Amino acid sequence: MTDKTIIDANGLILGRLASVVASRLLHGETITIINAERTTVSGAKTATFREYQEQRDKGSTEHGPYFPTRPDRILKRTVRGMLPYKRMRGRDAMARLRVYMGTPTEFAGIKTDTIPEASSMRLGTIKYTTLGELNAKIGG
Repeated sequence: MTDKTIIDANGLILGRLASVVASRLLHGETITIINAERTTVSGAKTATFREYQEQRDKGSTEHGPYFPTRPDRILKRTVRGMLPYKRMRGRDAMARLRVYMGTPTEFAGIKTDTIPEASSMRLGTIKYTTLGELNAKIGG
């Protein structure tokens, strides 16, 4: 089963989006995510910025670990963390995932899907930030 799905990440919660996408990837879907910079990260902005900066500052340029700062790579790394990426099954699943910032021209007129269970309307709080803001703050 190789279904091709295009998901618009605008207003979707990062963790919930990543868990649904990881599950679908393991079941054989090919998924493309667009507008990664508009994905929502729940929680207070200062705490979120501090946590991501701490992750970023771990290690060194020679020895890692390497933590991304670009929104598309943060989203892809979050999905990777929910997959068995060191096994063949997880590597194959990651190969079926594409993540883009903005909307590429090849997907401009195509209808996109959304994930209702990952909608930021479910947050119920005003404490959130987007991956674009996080990128600007931690220097991506």
